[in-house]
Amino acid sequence: MHLELAGRVAMVAAASKGIGRACALALAAEGCRVSICARNPHELEKTRKELLSHAEAHATVADVSSETDIARWHSETMARLGRVDILLTNTGGPPAARFFDLTEEQWDASARSLIMSVVRLVRLVAPGMQSRRWGRLVFLSSFVAKQPVDELTISSTFRAGLSALTKTLANQLGPDNITVNAVLTGHVLTARQEQLADLRSKERGITPEEYLAKVAADIPLRRMGQPREIGDTVAFLASQRASYLTGVSLQVDGGITRSAM
Repeated sequence: MHLELAGRVAMVAAASKGIGRACALALAAEGCRVSICARNPHELEKTRKELLSHAEAHATVADVSSETDIARWHSETMARLGRVDILLTNTGGPPAARFFDLTEEQWDASARSLIMSVVRLVRLVAPGMQSRRWGRLVFLSSFVAKQPVDELTISSTFRAGLSALTKTLANQLGPDNITVNAVLTGHVLTARQEQLADLRSKERGITPEEYLAKVAADIPLRRMGQPREIGDTVAFLASQRASYLTGVSLQVDGGITRSAM
């Protein structure tokens, strides 16, 4: 299937590693010119060089929880690549803990990272998309938006809110030919997954390897996802081929979400 993405400009947040990196590479492989950001300059530069084997790429060291950093990243992208056709929002996971183990400061910091980063980026890129009458907004999220997890109190709360924002923006931006979708990822083999495995295995008195095996056994496909599988999904949602798909929180989770809707 030809995705008709050649020459499009994509901004991909938190793209130095893991799922963000996989998404940036998938878009670049389809011919997108890609602007990425992350906090770690070394990892960011490694990814930028990988992207250059496919298409033009720009990288900005930025923290998406910072309004100033977001504005600088967007400004540099516009100066270097001229416009933004596709936005993929992404951020590192918030603290993994139960409600009474969380501080108010952690809630505030997570709101800036998980929600306000999306709000600020959309406010920067959407006007240009509206003027050109073409745009793709894709928000990386998690299956906990539909199926909360006790140890992921903050993530479960804000991811559900992000799904609501997805639908609201789809309604408001649809007349401008801009699609808005969220990707609810399941258990994907990344450094974040290993961090959670360490935390939860200690709570259960087992090894991280035993915990990961138990997680995989609970997934209908009996395995965890690979970052590239999320990247391929994002590339489709960003493409012309997905032009009639909007307002959806799409579960890419191996079937682990149990709800029918």
